[in-house]
Amino acid sequence: MIVYPAIDLKDGECVRLQQGDMDRVTVFNDDPASQARTFEDAGATWLHIVDLNGAFEGRPVNAEAVERIIDAVDIPVQLGGGIRTERGIEDWLDRGVARVILGTVAVKDPDLVRLACDRRPGKVALGIDARDGMVAVEGWAEMSTVTALALAGQFEDCGAAAIIYTDIGRDGVLQGPNTEATVTLARSVKTPIIASGGVSGAEDIKALAEAGSIAGAIVGRALYDGRVTLADALMAARGKPGA
Repeated sequence: MIVYPAIDLKDGECVRLQQGDMDRVTVFNDDPASQARTFEDAGATWLHIVDLNGAFEGRPVNAEAVERIIDAVDIPVQLGGGIRTERGIEDWLDRGVARVILGTVAVKDPDLVRLACDRRPGKVALGIDARDGMVAVEGWAEMSTVTALALAGQFEDCGAAAIIYTDIGRDGVLQGPNTEATVTLARSVKTPIIASGGVSGAEDIKALAEAGSIAGAIVGRALYDGRVTLADALMAARGKPGA
């Protein structure tokens, strides 16, 4: 299982939110590129980046910070937040992002998602963010009438590289991931599932890895708060206890 250290960008800084609330924010680093290098030096093989401002505004906002991260590291980066047009998808992939994450458009413009997956195989992931099983859009500011399971199934045949599944109620509050819902989703589709939201330490990562059907886990606040080191997170993802 791959561990994806998270870099959430708000106003050019590396932050963490609680349950997606832009008013409940903690700034951890004002130099996201430096944070990215720290993760790479500690053994990360991927980075997960979210343009939080972009997710709410529907367009890229923290492009400069993202570009600095891409230039600073040699490991692949996946990026989500505000990517909602064909041009935006192509632009970020051409600028060096290894994989774009499409969330809101998966609900509002599913044909665009299918087109992007077809044109850029392995370069497009779906972001499914859910509260009580229902998909949220527009930076989690709006609730849709679509279930996470239904949305995942809708794109089962389009060739998406992965689905990033976030339980909004667990995000940023260190209460443990919703392993049951994540495993249910993973067993319902063939697309690889990456768990997001709530990881509080190495034991949570180990439990996700031992579930056997989850391809990756995104870890954010637990790393920044020092509840787990990246080295221990990587070890736990291999099903081994931390140091």
